[in-house]
Amino acid sequence: MTEEKLSTGVAGLDEMLSGGIPKGHIAVVMGAFGTGKTTLALQFINQGLSDGENCIFISLEEDTKSILRSAEAFGWDLQKYFDENKLGLFKLEPADAKSTISRIRSELPSFIKQFKASRVVLDSVSLLNMLFDREQERRTALFNLTQLLRSTGCTSLLTAEVKDDNPRSSRDGLVEYTVDGVILLQYDEPRESGEGSLSVRILKMRRIAHSRRIRPYSIGKNGITVHSHAEAL
Repeated sequence: MTEEKLSTGVAGLDEMLSGGIPKGHIAVVMGAFGTGKTTLALQFINQGLSDGENCIFISLEEDTKSILRSAEAFGWDLQKYFDENKLGLFKLEPADAKSTISRIRSELPSFIKQFKASRVVLDSVSLLNMLFDREQERRTALFNLTQLLRSTGCTSLLTAEVKDDNPRSSRDGLVEYTVDGVILLQYDEPRESGEGSLSVRILKMRRIAHSRRIRPYSIGKNGITVHSHAEAL
């Protein structure tokens, strides 16, 4: 049976994924600071809204106004979808760990179902994991979160920071093992006096054939563009 796929909003990335992220999958976008994780997440949401879907963006970093301004900077008018109740913006406060975890467990499943959301973004799972002191607590919370998201049937995109000494691993080394797909964004240091470059690769995406090549991408006025026919330097 052919997997139904949702466009990421990035044509070159969709090409690498043979059409997009499979419906119902949970994928994580991993990368260091400044590689465009939140931009890609917003692009994913904007594509869904443009396709007539209801979407939810959950942030542990930015408030509603900041998220809408970030999208507007790339020419995505998310404000109109927010006003039409097609876009749900859900702000969690990492400073209040117990309240944040409680809200996720008690409110998120019903909110997703009542909103009839087909796409959900959580930005970022790394901050969520920082709410726990012990690895076992982080592991359990992350597993519960992914199970919760799967139970709703939505297609989810998480963002995660990578380790400074291992840019192919998330900061906690956990999320990549609990999700269906891993999209890695990397900043490659400049050689000699040249400029640094950005590259993307698909580390995994269950149940579909996908490119394993490393491709360059750029972040411009219209968001992220993956140059799917060019080779990364």
